[in-house]
Amino acid sequence: MKKFNRLSLTKNVALLLCITIFITSCATSPMGRKQFILIGDNEMNKMGMASFTKMKTSSKVSSNPQAQSYVSCVANAIVNELPEKWRTQAWEVVVFEDNSANAFALPGGKIGVHTGLLNVATNQDQLATVIGHEVAHVLSRHGAERVSQQMGLEIAMQTTEAISRNKMQNQGSQKALMSALGLGAQFGVLLPFSRTHESEADLFGLNLMAKAGFNPRQSVNLWQNMAKASGEKRQPQFMSTHPNPEKRIGKLTNHMPQALELQKQANANGKNPRCQ
Repeated sequence: MKKFNRLSLTKNVALLLCITIFITSCATSPMGRKQFILIGDNEMNKMGMASFTKMKTSSKVSSNPQAQSYVSCVANAIVNELPEKWRTQAWEVVVFEDNSANAFALPGGKIGVHTGLLNVATNQDQLATVIGHEVAHVLSRHGAERVSQQMGLEIAMQTTEAISRNKMQNQGSQKALMSALGLGAQFGVLLPFSRTHESEADLFGLNLMAKAGFNPRQSVNLWQNMAKASGEKRQPQFMSTHPNPEKRIGKLTNHMPQALELQKQANANGKNPRCQ
């Protein structure tokens, strides 16, 4: 009887813990999706700034002033369209000497662009597509959401481990149980959420670049260029953290009327970027 009571108590504590975490961690993304976030913006900003500082010392910063000026022009146009909380941050834009077609934005107002991206994003509108996408990740708090998912996963695994100690005879070894949870977390939770983040950043980022006056139609050309530049067989979409270019283009095309209206309004208000 005492053993049964201990098990019941452990289950009740675990259930109460999960309910408390769920209630206190609800948030909503700019696109209206419910989010699970356990970590605050201040903590994420510190992490982002520390990571960026380390990158600037461990990676080669481009010495090309024209590239830096061009990328900063595009980035600043997008930053100027952000809500006040984000717009008034001291944003730092750095071009890194790297052949990969990549860019990133970090909490704390940090934007990095690889020189290789400038060979694939062939005009200001295509570059704005990528930078808008990366900034959208930050505003959507996707980094905090991913960290929170991992924190929540660790809590769940620790709780399950505590319960499993009382049920070893009936459910096999603890190692097998943890392996099953790990597989479920990887393919059932973390990967789908990552694809959701990418799709959400695509659409939110498209709105941001259009509000700055850039041409959203060029987002389709950008991802066509990306697909061509990859030059290699992609993994099936369900095993990837990024939507494949075809599905990405389809969603962007469906969202295009809204983005074009935002661009029209921006142009009418004198927002006509001329970055080169």
